Amino acid sequence: MSLDERAPTVTGTVSPPVPARRPSPSPATAVVVIAPLALTIALGLWGIRRQNTLWGDESVTYQLAHRDLSQIWHTAQQVDLVHALYYTVMHEIFGLFGGGLLTLRLPSVLAMSVAASGVGLLALRLAGPRAGLLAGLVFPVLPQVQKYAQEGRSYAMVCALVAWATYALVVSVPHRARWRWAVYGFTMLLACLLHEFAVLALVAHGVTLVVSRVPRPVMRAWSVAAAGVVAGLLPLAIRSAGQAEQVSWIGGPVRLHYFLVVAVVGLVCARAPLGGRGPVRLSALAVPILVLPGLLLLIASLVKPLFVDRYVLYSNIGIALLLGALMEHFHRKQRSSRYVWIAAVAVLAALVPPSLSLRTPQSRSDDATAIGAAVHEAGRPGDGLLYLSGRHRILTAADPEDTRLLTDLALAQDPVSSNTLAGVELPAREIAARMLDFDRIVVVRAAGAHSLTDPREQAKTSTLRRHFRAYGTTHVNGARVTVYVRDHDPSPKDGPRSNSPGASGGVRR
Repeated sequence: MSLDERAPTVTGTVSPPVPARRPSPSPATAVVVIAPLALTIALGLWGIRRQNTLWGDESVTYQLAHRDLSQIWHTAQQVDLVHALYYTVMHEIFGLFGGGLLTLRLPSVLAMSVAASGVGLLALRLAGPRAGLLAGLVFPVLPQVQKYAQEGRSYAMVCALVAWATYALVVSVPHRARWRWAVYGFTMLLACLLHEFAVLALVAHGVTLVVSRVPRPVMRAWSVAAAGVVAGLLPLAIRSAGQAEQVSWIGGPVRLHYFLVVAVVGLVCARAPLGGRGPVRLSALAVPILVLPGLLLLIASLVKPLFVDRYVLYSNIGIALLLGALMEHFHRKQRSSRYVWIAAVAVLAALVPPSLSLRTPQSRSDDATAIGAAVHEAGRPGDGLLYLSGRHRILTAADPEDTRLLTDLALAQDPVSSNTLAGVELPAREIAARMLDFDRIVVVRAAGAHSLTDPREQAKTSTLRRHFRAYGTTHVNGARVTVYVRDHDPSPKDGPRSNSPGASGGVRR
């Protein structure tokens, strides 16, 4: 018998390797996500109605989102193409939940809450759990964040998308998986399609990677993703360039002081040894996204004024990251932590007055609700109605009852049927002729809106000056509502002449 035959036979099965289980999120991660989200929702719901008022841009959202999708599309071909995707999203939300004031603003509250969680996770990954919690809690108390969390516009959604795209960027650097870069690119593209100036965050991300000296494969992956974002945005950018008159109202930097203050504070914070984890340092990420978008807009404004603070709202991600990391740094120094918390309490106390102010109608540049109410109060059935300029017809369109009993003297085609924001006006001569058929005209002047070169506006003002006199003016936030009467009318308190077109009975009370 051979040795092999005498050897005992051992049978058995080899167990397959157990796949590694993904670690479940730690309690610290859950707190970093939930606490900022809850605080942002609480602050967003506080005074969200602003005494049931709308300002001009929100009024545009409200009106367009109530049109059907084909009307939104055709309107966007003429005006406001940059916001077409947002209006489409809001149209669907109105269809699901109704088109009220809360439905208009709640998406922004929720979007900013998601942004706050993203900020917290960013700081957690770059500087640890305590920095993540602090940064996530700092973000929603920033005045600019509080303001736009309660507005029916796209800026909060853009901020949320940029925050999570930035998180996807940071996660993608060490892992280098293609699908992660695809998620990053898609999220950034969506942000840019909601508002074109989100593309400036893409520039900030590129600078972050250069400063961090990431490996060449990472830089190539980001370059491919960035090229995809730019290619996807390019058709919208080209088409919307023909609607440059939409930003013609910007005469200079709008609310520049906020940007300058937070930029200086952020740069001071970045000088501290904030620490960091992984290939991307917190300051290398936060400073570019805080400073570069606004700085690039200011440089572009040397050619054409474009800087408005809300266009780079997502810059607040940078200051929140820096402040959160700075507080965490001082907390590690036990001797200094007491003074840090005292300073934090003092800052929070200082934020109370502006937080209260932001929840009043006066905190916005105009109050469309008050303007419409003033027109309703000043007008009488059959009075004429005139806008200086015509494009501010949108300021009284939120509630049609405010102007239903008045005759719009310059209007040739209403906004809905003309697929415009403010309708199409008659030629200058016809406007002047119609004005002379009326003894009383209610005139709406929006702040800084009057054009001295438009023949229609010239016809309106010259006819008023030659044949009418001001009888009374109501000043509201962002506009003046003035009643004009014909010079030959001895009693302005009398109603309109019987031959005035558009007269009808009944007054809403």
